[in-house]
Formats: sequence, structure tokens, C-alpha cells
Amino acid sequence: MRHGKKFNHLGRKKGHRTAMLRNMACSLIEHKRIRTTLAKGKAIKRFIEPLITKSKTNTTHSRRVVFSYLQNKEALKELFGDVANKVANRPGGYIRILKMGFRPSDAADMCLVELVDYNTEVLESQAGGRKRTRRGRRKKNKAANTENVENTTTETTEDNTDTEDKTEA
Repeated sequence: MRHGKKFNHLGRKKGHRTAMLRNMACSLIEHKRIRTTLAKGKAIKRFIEPLITKSKTNTTHSRRVVFSYLQNKEALKELFGDVANKVANRPGGYIRILKMGFRPSDAADMCLVELVDYNTEVLESQAGGRKRTRRGRRKKNKAANTENVENTTTETTEDNTDTEDKTEA
């Protein structure tokens, strides 16, 4: 029974699960994006977001705490250097999980896990201008429709007066 079990064990023993999460976290910090299953993506999000928050304060204590989780000096340097500078003003939500469909071999849900501030395509599209929303299009269409309705009503009233004039004559 699963009484009191709060997280996904991912079908692994504690040592294997910890090593896998460390490896995935280091890969994510190094490459800024990884492709994995959805269950592992959600687990890595719970594992790494507190570490990124801890990296905002660059003290010896926070470095040692993060190193105890990652056990990788290169990932630690990258996390406290470049990544911490990018997320300094962000209050949380450092990881984005994008669903990618199913793996062909066993139909497992696949996802792309990425650091939010490193996705250049999304950042460029946001900087490029305001995103068009459905509401904005509706307002334009609604305004255009009201103009069309007014034009058609005036045309029909003019047509009716013309036919009345012809019948009287």
C-alpha cells in the first residue's frame, strides 16, 4: 500500500533514483534542455527547483548544500554562475515541461524539460510584440460585423423605399 508515500519512486530503489536524478539535474544544468519521460520530468522538477532557488544566494553554505545534492563541480559552477544570474529576478518556476507525445517503442509519455530563461525562441517571440489572443480577434471581428450589419440594414431600407416608390408610380 502507498500510505504516506508523497513522491514518485519511478520503479527504482533509493540509491538508483538519487543517482538518476543527480545525473539528469547535471545534464539539465549543462545543456539547458533534456528529453525524458513525463514522470521523470516531473520528478526532476521537484528535485532541481529548490537547488536553483538556493543558487540565488552565492554563499559557501548554499554552495555546499547544493553540492551535496549534485556531486558535480562543473554543474555547480554553471548553476551558481550563469544560471543564477539569469533567474535572479524570477520568483520561481525555473523549469518548463513540454509534452512531446509518445515514445514509439513502449508508448511512454515523453517531454522536453528546459530552463525557462534559456529558450531563445520563446523569448524572441515575447520581445517581438504582443501575442495575439482570441479575445483581440473577436473584438476586431465583432466591430467589423457591427459595421456590416449597419451597412446591410441601410441598404435594405433603401431597397424597400425604391420598391415602394415603384409600386406607387
